[in-house]
Amino acid sequence: MTRTAHINRQTKETSIDLEFNVDGTGLSTLDTGVGFFDHMLTHIAKHGFFDLTVKCIGDLIIDSHHTIEDIGIVLGQSISKALDDKEGIKRYGSSIIPMDETLVLCSLDLSGRPYLNFDVELTTLMLGTMEAEMVEEFFRAISVHAGMNLHIKLLAGKNNHHIVEAIFQAFAKALDEATTIDPRIVGTLSTKGFLD
Repeated sequence: MTRTAHINRQTKETSIDLEFNVDGTGLSTLDTGVGFFDHMLTHIAKHGFFDLTVKCIGDLIIDSHHTIEDIGIVLGQSISKALDDKEGIKRYGSSIIPMDETLVLCSLDLSGRPYLNFDVELTTLMLGTMEAEMVEEFFRAISVHAGMNLHIKLLAGKNNHHIVEAIFQAFAKALDEATTIDPRIVGTLSTKGFLD
């Protein structure tokens, strides 16, 4: 079973070509035009052992909003497509990641029912050329389009770079756990008989 997805999305605001391999080795090729965001996407690939290729041309002359949100949309769609009927996956994943003074929790359920609880307060407006508020918008887009119940909570931390980096790492580790095939699971891990 090959758990991959390749999605090309074209709008008047962004042109995105994204490839996602659930069973990768952590390789990434990223060109979004937003350096800090590229760095964060690298963490998703590396710490989740996913292969991720993203090429985006966006309307960065305005700001990074459309670029980051639309990549979240496409990545969410790619996760859903790659997992198909979600047969055999653990479904749930959780991770608590420390980074220096920072501690972040991420817990998720690939239930098919989107929900985001983003309990993080950032104290800076910008992270490089990326608006700090776009971290939440990115994960909201993933949650909606992957059909993911997603909780992200800051347990401790002051440095905004550390906080956001730990968020992306914790998400990667939690998603890696949730997408892992468990041979004990027959069909899907749901009393309904399917995850939708």
